[in-house]
Amino acid sequence: MALGVVGNPDLIFLDEPTTGFDPAARRQAWEVVRELTSLGRTVLLTTHYLDEADELADQVGVIARGKLLEVGTPRELRERTVGGAVVSFNRSGDLAAEPLPSSWRGAEARDGVVELETQQPTALVRDLAAWCSARGPDEIPELSIRRPSLEDVYLRMIAEHEREDVNTGEGSS
Repeated sequence: MALGVVGNPDLIFLDEPTTGFDPAARRQAWEVVRELTSLGRTVLLTTHYLDEADELADQVGVIARGKLLEVGTPRELRERTVGGAVVSFNRSGDLAAEPLPSSWRGAEARDGVVELETQQPTALVRDLAAWCSARGPDEIPELSIRRPSLEDVYLRMIAEHEREDVNTGEGSS
């Protein structure tokens, strides 16, 4: 990384710059990249660490088998490509025997943890809080709201691209 910036270039190519870094060194490298962009430098970053791209990139391009699939901000890619948030909670104790509301279609339960995909997580959490409160617990056990990550976007885009290749006969054998 140091060799790439020593001459104070306007355009900097960083190819997998944090591979092998421990988490602290990786975060320090991210700060270097942020500093470079704040100074008006353009950084072209290639990485397989999608949390790194999500953290640093103004624009992301997803490439599969040499084809550029999508370009956009991380947020734009998440909004265009992946469904809503996943709200999950642990249905233990007093809640274990209670039937889930029929409006929570598609609820998946594994080992007592219920997951619901929704476009409106705030409204669902409000309904969930009322449902739990009516059955005893004031707190929703192990409540979690997970929004799609850039990695989720990438995996879905690659899977769709591979299905298209198979359907058009362009996939490799």
